[in-house]
Amino acid sequence: MPSFVDRVVLHLSAGNGGHGCASVHREKFKPLGGPDGGNGGRGGDVVLVVDANTTTLLDYHRSPHRRAGNGSPGEGGHRNGADGDDVILKVPDGTVVSAADGEVLADLVGDGSRLVVAHGGRGGLGNAALASTRRKAPGFALKGEPGEALDVVLELKSVADIGLVGYPSAGKSSLIAAISAARPKIADYPFTTLVPNLGVVEAGDVRFTVADVPGLIEGASEGRGLGHTFLRHVERCAALAHVVDCATLEPGRDPLSDIDVIETELERYGGLADRPRFVVLNKIDVPEARELAEFVRADVEVRGWQAFSVSAVSREGLRELTFEMAKIVSAARAAAPPPEATRVILRPTAVDDEGFTITHERTHDGERFRIRGRKPERWVLQTDFSNDEAVGYLADRLARLGIEEQLVKAGAKAGDEVVIGGEDAVVFDWEPTVQAGAERLGPRGTDSRLA
Repeated sequence: MPSFVDRVVLHLSAGNGGHGCASVHREKFKPLGGPDGGNGGRGGDVVLVVDANTTTLLDYHRSPHRRAGNGSPGEGGHRNGADGDDVILKVPDGTVVSAADGEVLADLVGDGSRLVVAHGGRGGLGNAALASTRRKAPGFALKGEPGEALDVVLELKSVADIGLVGYPSAGKSSLIAAISAARPKIADYPFTTLVPNLGVVEAGDVRFTVADVPGLIEGASEGRGLGHTFLRHVERCAALAHVVDCATLEPGRDPLSDIDVIETELERYGGLADRPRFVVLNKIDVPEARELAEFVRADVEVRGWQAFSVSAVSREGLRELTFEMAKIVSAARAAAPPPEATRVILRPTAVDDEGFTITHERTHDGERFRIRGRKPERWVLQTDFSNDEAVGYLADRLARLGIEEQLVKAGAKAGDEVVIGGEDAVVFDWEPTVQAGAERLGPRGTDSRLA
């Protein structure tokens, strides 16, 4: 089982709303005291919250299925059901939330950031809430709505200021260990680092974070090595540092060719071309490496990049390097636009928006009319079709919304198949009311529906 996971697919289910209660108040000398059924409770939400102490998505890799609590049903005596428990899922800072189709839903940056990713269903109304002057004692209640169920992709992109890139064994982990309190695994063989490392560095009064990526090699964009998998962790960095091994004994390698290979892989990954670069010529505690670093420094600076000769072992050059990093980070922070306060965006329904659409479909079984819309589909879910009075209440609601009138305009006739919803649709044969079919009645007393 891996100890670090930076991408998972979560299968989320919010809680269902509780059903409303159909009850009649009864007491001595008042056998029919009126409706007193309570409303059902709201289903629990699934909420993502950024937690500074969470650094990996490992828990969700192990348990990808999460479900919030259901709302309790209402009871007699005007007692409403309890709301379902929310599920709070803690995620690391820098988690990107995407839908299954790739649409980005949120970029959670900053401790305490929240996102309600799956909303719980609303509780059904009890018959006390449905009572009106026209329907004084409803013999039915509304069912609770089902909660949202969806799959989301969580992808961690570390929030670091400086990103270290380079070949395996270039000394990135040693460098982070030397300039910060981080203690990554260090060994003398390639691909020692299997997961990104993050270290906090202080230079003067500036504090910043440095992240490294497991060694990139030529062909990483085609799946070789590990680095291309983890490059997402340097997407947010203000600058990239090429860490170059000046003491390598591998044939055919030198600092400039190493930099060219890494730059090619960064270009293939995309999205990092605008980041400032500088070069860290590492391992100058080896005499031959020191000579090589001095030899290639001019060639690096010709490209417009600063070069720093350092040794993570003897700590030579680290002070100058960290203060230059702090200078770059300070400039990037000063140039960044000030954070905007979170705004609540209201999108009211247009005045002329009827809230539904009617589509005329032709199938191998004949013709039918499909109704789609938030209100009619929600009302269907709330209806107890085993109760005739509840079905009549649904018909009244649909008629008041104007659906019957629009069905007539669309060419629907009595007995035509009408479908409300998508995959889990409700299908019925349409019987228009007298009001909806008034323009087709003909002479008085000739309409078949009045026979």
